Amino acid sequence: MARPVRITPPAWLTAGLKPAPAPIPWAAVARASVALSVPLAVGLAAGQPAYGALVSMGALSGVIGDTADAYRMRVFNIAVPQAFGALGVTLGTLVFGEGWLAVAVLTLVALVSGMISSIGAVASVSGLLLLLNAVVGAGLPMPDPWWKAPVLLGLGGLFVLALTLLGWPMRRAAPEREAVAATYRTVAELYEATGTAAYDEKRQAVTASLNQSYDLVLARRARQHGRAAPLVRILAQLNVVVPLVEAAAAAHLRARLIGPLPPAVPAAVRQLADAVEEGRTGAPALDLPVPERPAERAVDHALRHAAAVVHESDPDPYDVDDRLGRPAALRIRARRTARAALLSEASWRYGLRLALCIGLAQALVSLIPVPRSYWVALTVTFVMKPDFGSVFSRAVLRAAGTAAGLVLAALVLSEVPRGWWDVPVMTVLAALIPAFSAKGYAFQTAAITPVILLLSDTLNHQGFDLVLPRLYDSLIGCGIALVAGYLLWPESWHSRIGDRLADAVADTAAYVTCAFDGSGPDQGGRLRARRKLYRDLSAVRSEFQRALTEPPPTGARAAAWWPLVVAVERIVDATTAARIRVNHGAAAPDPAEVAAVERELRELADGLRGTDTLVEVRAELPGDENGVLAPLRQEVGAARAIAGPDLR
Repeated sequence: MARPVRITPPAWLTAGLKPAPAPIPWAAVARASVALSVPLAVGLAAGQPAYGALVSMGALSGVIGDTADAYRMRVFNIAVPQAFGALGVTLGTLVFGEGWLAVAVLTLVALVSGMISSIGAVASVSGLLLLLNAVVGAGLPMPDPWWKAPVLLGLGGLFVLALTLLGWPMRRAAPEREAVAATYRTVAELYEATGTAAYDEKRQAVTASLNQSYDLVLARRARQHGRAAPLVRILAQLNVVVPLVEAAAAAHLRARLIGPLPPAVPAAVRQLADAVEEGRTGAPALDLPVPERPAERAVDHALRHAAAVVHESDPDPYDVDDRLGRPAALRIRARRTARAALLSEASWRYGLRLALCIGLAQALVSLIPVPRSYWVALTVTFVMKPDFGSVFSRAVLRAAGTAAGLVLAALVLSEVPRGWWDVPVMTVLAALIPAFSAKGYAFQTAAITPVILLLSDTLNHQGFDLVLPRLYDSLIGCGIALVAGYLLWPESWHSRIGDRLADAVADTAAYVTCAFDGSGPDQGGRLRARRKLYRDLSAVRSEFQRALTEPPPTGARAAAWWPLVVAVERIVDATTAARIRVNHGAAAPDPAEVAAVERELRELADGLRGTDTLVEVRAELPGDENGVLAPLRQEVGAARAIAGPDLR
């Protein structure tokens, strides 16, 4: 008797429906509740509920954009996008009810929005608000005169900013210190995992934590060395984490052969984390075992150096502040980003895709009478954000999240009388936004949907009649994004996800040469090369994880190539471990052996660029089996074995 066939959706389709194991940001929950409910209460008390709803809409944009930790970055993340949002709602208000003129203007705004979204995180949110508010302004009647809507929306954003900055006088650099201390703790976990299967996962966590800490610290770093001594000290404490991470690679190899490190090593790293977080100074007290092998000497040296820097009251006594380079001046970075946005093929391509989808959405609702048609273009805008994930999966998750949110909205609109009851309801609904946003996009959509509908009902008084049209509009918007923003573009079906990986492999080959350059490469240059390589590999990993949520063939190809991403990361670790061992007494490798490894990696990179399938690039990689490069050759051989099968 044949077993019944279980019909289950594929994993790439349902991956986003599983909540991420993220903690609830209680401070953000409290801010969101206050920021969205207070304007409603003030508007009701003043007899202008529509004005209160507009201020709450502006606050909603601020709540969504408040994703940074450092206070200075939060100012940029909230204030700068609000300026673009004010411009967007002004443009939308001016073309409200203008038919095809509105279509043309919103299409042009979508092009600009898409292009500036490629510059960075703040620009991405700014582009999002520019387009979203333009769509809202063109779809909803705003109070006269034209300047009232942008002013009210801006007040909402400024209210969120004010709530956010309440703790700045007392906490100033606390977010940076906490981030650096968290990085030290991830390094402690990395040392505990040396020699075990959990090492790769912990090393990825260290890379992510380092990236986050450097982004926080360098984002507010003074251009003159002595201008902000506390910040210089934090950066010096962060820079000495890098030798600890490098030594961990050698310790991992040592632990695989001999056994785990003494518990005193991760305990010492945790003591450093506490000292960083508490700002302690004074003579460090380290109780470490006597090192015997090169890897142990590397760990001991890195720990003692880090302890000296962490506990020193001088901002940068060992001149490690510039080890990883200073950021360029603001005007130089602005010029670079503007040039990248205007001349980048990817920037134009995304801008045109977004403009096409928005143009189609607006043209459709101009030709077919759709009540409150702005929701179609809003759906397209959220689904088409490239830095938010796969367009295909986001369309599916948007539809699922909207359906769930509409169920909650239907209960609110049908059972709760309009008026002062809106304030406690908004207090609860607003709190769900940051709590659910941490769980995933579908959950965020489910939380935002009832909030927007409640605010929309305050403006147009449609009540329960809003619910079903919003579901239809969302499905139409998802359909437009899937067809015009995904299916019609060949890159969606023939994505060369191997190109970024090939670049990373080529950079790894260059790093191998840099690490063992006989002329003696400068320490800072090698550290910067390694940091850049790990950051690039982290971006490659994120790109592959996004590709895994795409339907076949892209998702299947990403799954087949995924082990190679891990293998390349292990090659970088093995290279670093070999360099550290040489620095602490091991014999240097033969230059010919280094050249052979580099040649192998470059041929692997060329093979990845030349095909959509994995192909073998070499049969043998000879070398000294007892030499310092033996583990590195093993990792390269493992990558070659992964690349050998013809996986489609």
